[in-house]
This record gives sequence, C-alpha cells and structure tokens, in this order.
Amino acid sequence: MVLGSMEMKPVCFSERNMIRDKGNHHLPVIHQNDQHKGKGRGTRYMFSRHFRKHGVVPLATYLRIYKKVDIVDIKGMGTVQKGMPHKCYHGKTGRVYNVTQHAVGIVVNKQVKGKILAKRINVHIEHIKHSKSRDSFLKRVKENDQKKKEAKEKGPWVQLKCQPAPPREAHFVRTNGKEPELLEPIPYEFMA
Repeated sequence: MVLGSMEMKPVCFSERNMIRDKGNHHLPVIHQNDQHKGKGRGTRYMFSRHFRKHGVVPLATYLRIYKKVDIVDIKGMGTVQKGMPHKCYHGKTGRVYNVTQHAVGIVVNKQVKGKILAKRINVHIEHIKHSKSRDSFLKRVKENDQKKKEAKEKGPWVQLKCQPAPPREAHFVRTNGKEPELLEPIPYEFMA
C-alpha cells in the first residue's frame, strides 16, 4: 500500500506498539498481561485445602463456641464459599463483637494507605478459629501470681518481668591435644 511517498508493509501484533509511537494512533494496542482486579484474584493457593484435608468439613468446626470479646484468627476455607472473608482479611486476627446462627461479626484492623481502620466484617464459622496468641500471656500471668504468692510467704524479692537471655557463662574448651587449625580464604589466582 502506498501513501504519498511512504510505503507500509503488513504489521504483526508485536510491531503495533512500535508503530503507534511513530504517530499512527488508529491502530489498537493489545495489552496481554493486564492484572485483573477481581475479588478472588491471587487466591489459588490461599483458599485451597491442605494435602489430604479435602472433602467434608470436620464437625468440630461447628461445635466450637464463640462468645463476644473472643479473639479469633481468620482463615478462609475453600470448601465453603458462603460467608467467606475477602482475601485481605485472610490470616488476620480480630475480636468477636456479634454472634449469629451461622456466622460471627469480627472487628479487624485493616491498613488503608497511611491509616489503620477498624473494619467490622461478618464471617461464617468455617472460616475462623480461636486464636492462641494470648495463651502464652495468660500462662505467664498464672505463673507470676504463683511466684508472688510464694515470695510473700518466704520473703525474698522475685523478678517477674521478662528478661533478655544472659550471656553464656565462662567455660573451657578442651582440644584433647589437637592443634587448632587456621581457616582462611584461598588466595585468588587468575586462571586463563
């Protein structure tokens, strides 16, 4: 095809972007790798079940009792699509503020740009479980109460705060008569 003094050859898809830059804006540009923005995007492994854990949901899931102020972990289960949390809440920990027949209302923190917002979401009970994040703290509270009680009876002061690990105590390293070896890098040699 001849346009004045300029000749144009047939164009394949990969060359279209180059031609568009030269001022031929009538040709469409094809974007092949656009990232789609669906709500289930990027959840292929997130909501999949574990190995040999597919099939019927265990009954223990439905027998757990949730009360207000309970701390729960949110973990979406792909078997049950009803009442599923959005992928941005997967793996988050929140506090129960409402309990209904099949679901619970949870307050979860969500970072939106520079702010952290307290979001209220409704999630079916298949997608949550009681959090163990507070167990170690409550265990330490019990132990400290016991230590306080013993200290009152016996008298000496007791340390209740968590302390960093102290440095190792002084000790001898026995070589059993073997000479220590000197480890150093091999000198660089240019191999042509």
